[in-house]
Amino acid sequence: MDPNRVLIFDTTLRDGEQSPGASMNLAEKLQVAHALDELCVDIIEAGFPIASPGDFESVREIARQVQRPIICGLARCNAGDIDRVAEALRGHPHGRIHVFLATSAIHREFKLRMAKEEIIRRAVDGVKRAKDHGFEVEFSPEDAARTELDFLAEVVERTIEVGATTVNIPDTVGYAVPSQYANAISHLKKHVSNIEKAIISVHCHNDLGMAVANTLAALEQGARQVECTINGLGERAGNCALEEIVMALRTRQDYFALDTAIQTKKLYTTSRLVSHVTGIVVQRNKAIVGQNAFAHEAGIHQDGMLKERSTYEIMNPEDVGVPKTELVLGKHSGRHALKQRILDLSYHLTEAQLEKVYDGFKVLADRKKTIYNADIEALCENQIHLTELQAEAQSNTWTLEAVACNAGSATIPSAVVCLWHQDGSVVRDCSIGDGPIDAVFQAIERITGVNVVLQDYRLRSVTIGEDAQGEAHVEVEHEGRTLTGRAVSTDVIEASAMAFLQVINRVLRTKGLGRILPTETLEN
Repeated sequence: MDPNRVLIFDTTLRDGEQSPGASMNLAEKLQVAHALDELCVDIIEAGFPIASPGDFESVREIARQVQRPIICGLARCNAGDIDRVAEALRGHPHGRIHVFLATSAIHREFKLRMAKEEIIRRAVDGVKRAKDHGFEVEFSPEDAARTELDFLAEVVERTIEVGATTVNIPDTVGYAVPSQYANAISHLKKHVSNIEKAIISVHCHNDLGMAVANTLAALEQGARQVECTINGLGERAGNCALEEIVMALRTRQDYFALDTAIQTKKLYTTSRLVSHVTGIVVQRNKAIVGQNAFAHEAGIHQDGMLKERSTYEIMNPEDVGVPKTELVLGKHSGRHALKQRILDLSYHLTEAQLEKVYDGFKVLADRKKTIYNADIEALCENQIHLTELQAEAQSNTWTLEAVACNAGSATIPSAVVCLWHQDGSVVRDCSIGDGPIDAVFQAIERITGVNVVLQDYRLRSVTIGEDAQGEAHVEVEHEGRTLTGRAVSTDVIEASAMAFLQVINRVLRTKGLGRILPTETLEN
């Protein structure tokens, strides 16, 4: 391997999905996996197969469909976890089993209740079992950043001895600072006798806002794999953001002298895709992919930009896939132009879905003077969503027939909702609320008999102008489970009702079949 080459290990589909409210279904995970493939990440951590049947199926299907990168599955150091990953990866030409076990004193004492000797024995046994399946093996000493350095070196050396070809040194709780983290990597390079037989990987959380800084510090000391996520998704404050670490290395190549294989012009569209499928909006001032990342409002900045771009921009927006101008399409545009733009936006649609998007595009073009990128994205997202809903349709209990609201400053907000039941009956009911949306939600709850706790409700314009499409995002809690729904319509009341009804149907369909979470932590 080129000593100046940094491997990008993307864990958006595993650690990123553990962000509250960021769960993805199989179709959404496949969309993201294909986008990561096009982005040219080296390794995709597709999930934690033992966690649930859904996670197992996702890893297996991604391994079947995405062949170029290494596909990885996470496992604790026990036979059941490891064998489950091997089963999910069976047949993939570049499979990897990622086994982990906590090593810090606080985890040994309070979580595992194990002595150092038992930790080493279990780690060695886990790596051996994974190696016996014929796949690459990566080992992570969980909470490595708070582990005694001499013990950390001993665990790493022993796991390399029995077949680990990548050793990941995670800052599991985002506790490290750059100099301390760099010192840990330097210590391993000096004190692990067989360290040259393995690639040192780093996995930094962002609890103190230093995930990228810690990662860069580790790379300076010889780490050559970075575990990261799109948009920095992940547990609590998230992980090292893929787009930030990649562009830091590219922009400051003069300092780091390190390269990745990432196709950076795909960063922006991949970020948008992940934001759409998870419902987690990218903050405006987010580095690299935020809406303001290449915006200049201050007069002195604008003056400098007009004279010489590099006075206030250290990157070209085109280098990360941010277009200088929006794509303008109209009602006279043909299928080919639309299809090409859909591919440019990193959407993978079937011919049937493309035809539906084209039909929707023509209808929208008759109503709007200008069609923007965001309009095309909304049409694609809506069609993907409709395809998913159609797949669920046989098990859907309720379908929205009609909704009407009455609201104003001098009246009590009320709503009338008409739903179709799967038995063929049509049920109508009305309700009052604090506002029209609240009234709609209460009417749906009265009809379906399902009561949920609304955790989050967001409306956003997916395009600009008075005739913009609106996307409703609903997050609810029901019996300890978090479920999300989203819908797009030019009528925000209708979009809200459809999104809320979607989560109601999911409650009815999955009630009592919760995600099986292992007793140990799922993060690194």
